[in-house]
Amino acid sequence: MTVLEYVLIGFIIGVVTTAPVGPVNVMAIQHAVRSGFSHGVFVGLGAVVADTIFAAAAIFGVSAVTNFIDGQLRLIEVVGGALLIIFGLKIWHTHPHLTKDANDAEYSYVGDSTAAFFIAITNPGTIFFFAFIFGALGNYRPEHGDHFGALMMVAGVAAGATTWWVFVSALVSHFKARIDDQWLDRVNHIAGVALIAFGGLIYLDLAINGLSHAAGLWGANP
Repeated sequence: MTVLEYVLIGFIIGVVTTAPVGPVNVMAIQHAVRSGFSHGVFVGLGAVVADTIFAAAAIFGVSAVTNFIDGQLRLIEVVGGALLIIFGLKIWHTHPHLTKDANDAEYSYVGDSTAAFFIAITNPGTIFFFAFIFGALGNYRPEHGDHFGALMMVAGVAAGATTWWVFVSALVSHFKARIDDQWLDRVNHIAGVALIAFGGLIYLDLAINGLSHAAGLWGANP
């Protein structure tokens, strides 16, 4: 695979893993509503740093245990696909709440970004989520020893996550009068469908590879 393909895959993963509306998304939206575009972006960037750390730890950890993964590749893909589908269903049924209290205290850009970072970094489940995603990529992940490819995929994750925060902050600051809990529900529904589709594609790839393998065995044993 090419470097551009690694970056693109990482970009998609970055968007899909960042889009579900959780505490940081709600925090970024609230600050974008109250203080404008740049404040929402700065809140998101704190989470981007945490997600980039998790993604790097996961993908380089995956590379370090490639022999194990290759031996258990189908199991990892099955579990990873199931995890994505389950997480997608959970996101679909999650109903985040946006408060609009104008009397809330104002904080600095750095302070809010730091708070978002610690909210994100204290969620240890994220690294396992990234590990399952990268492991489930199979042949679409960088090969063992391809550190540059792994780095480019991590850069893609960071770029995808950052793009999401820029998009959300711009959208919210422009349409802030219309942002409500129903809007957040729609975002979660879209993110949930994307995760479920990602998991479905993994199973589709498994099925296609399984059929190809069976056809090869049938041809070899007429």
